[in-house]
Amino acid sequence: MLRNLIYVAIMASFLTACSSNNHKKIMIVATGDIQVNMNTKTITLSGGAGANDKTIDVNSAGPLTLQLKDENGKNTPISVNENGYFILNARHDTIAGAYQNYGAPKTKVDTIKQEIIEKGIDSLSQLIQGKNITTANRNFFVTPGSIVKITTNTDAFVVPPFHRMTSIEQVGDIEPEVYRFYTLNEIREELAKLKALTAPPPVK
Repeated sequence: MLRNLIYVAIMASFLTACSSNNHKKIMIVATGDIQVNMNTKTITLSGGAGANDKTIDVNSAGPLTLQLKDENGKNTPISVNENGYFILNARHDTIAGAYQNYGAPKTKVDTIKQEIIEKGIDSLSQLIQGKNITTANRNFFVTPGSIVKITTNTDAFVVPPFHRMTSIEQVGDIEPEVYRFYTLNEIREELAKLKALTAPPPVK
């Protein structure tokens, strides 16, 4: 009896591991309405104004191919050959993003050191040009119609462009894994703000 219980426990653990390893999560960012039909594996965009996003979860062991149909009726195949968390840029402009340490203590703007501001300017300037993009840096440059893998952790938090989230609650001792994405125009605006902080005070 004990042997049977142990066998059942092992099999349950194995099946749970297999299920989690087969998990694919895809965040779609677009303008206008997003309709997803997983029966036909089709993503249909209506176009229009206003930023929008939708996240789909798929339990699939093998490769997955979706058809992205834009507002003009053009179909583009989207392939997901691995498991993990992905972002699909269905916008007409490039988006960029990176890992964010929301668990770090916040620093008031008036106490930020000059070198930290300059490092931020350099980092954003490279990001907006698609430079120094590596898996190790955990940053991403996603052109229109393309999909990139963000992380193997499907429980991570991904913040799409135009969302104003500034903090996230930490549960227990585990720091949240957060990735934040922006349009290039948003990054340019942030760069302008940082550069303004480095400008010398006006002469009186």
